Amino acid sequence: MNIANKITVIRIILIPIFMFFMLTDITYNMEVALIIFLIASLTDKLDGYYARKYNLITDLGKFLDPLADKLLVTAAFLIFIELGRIRAWIVFVILAREFAVTGLRGIAANRNIVIAASYYGKLKTVIQIVTLVILFLENYPFTLINLPMDIILIYITLFITIASGIDYFIKYFKAIEKNNNTKN
Repeated sequence: MNIANKITVIRIILIPIFMFFMLTDITYNMEVALIIFLIASLTDKLDGYYARKYNLITDLGKFLDPLADKLLVTAAFLIFIELGRIRAWIVFVILAREFAVTGLRGIAANRNIVIAASYYGKLKTVIQIVTLVILFLENYPFTLINLPMDIILIYITLFITIASGIDYFIKYFKAIEKNNNTKN
């Protein structure tokens, strides 16, 4: 297993650790959970850097990297439902988009069509992580000025998540049409 894939595996291993701290009532549990979450989030850039720089892109990495991202974000969102910081229906929409896009990319791959990650998909990931960090911080420092930034970011996340899902579907149907036209 190459270094990029090892970093991705570390990200997956960090998920239950940060979940433990989020759900444990000990001193500084959320601070420790946030630090672990941030480390796990940053490893996504690190494994991608190594994979591209040293040509370490593998089928295992193509599978594990997006899976690790989805597991990390899903775990955090689900725990924030339990903690009452985000509504379940919003998380459902976010997860439904993830399942739909993952399924769509799988169908495309079976047809030898690659739907690359888009700008919207990358923006979605960044916005989700920023939103989760603000949820970890219980809207601090925005509570000092009475600004519900956590709520604002949740709805921005929801919008960008839906928009990026629509973008993937449009790209998929265009790729299918192009593929069908080249066969004729």
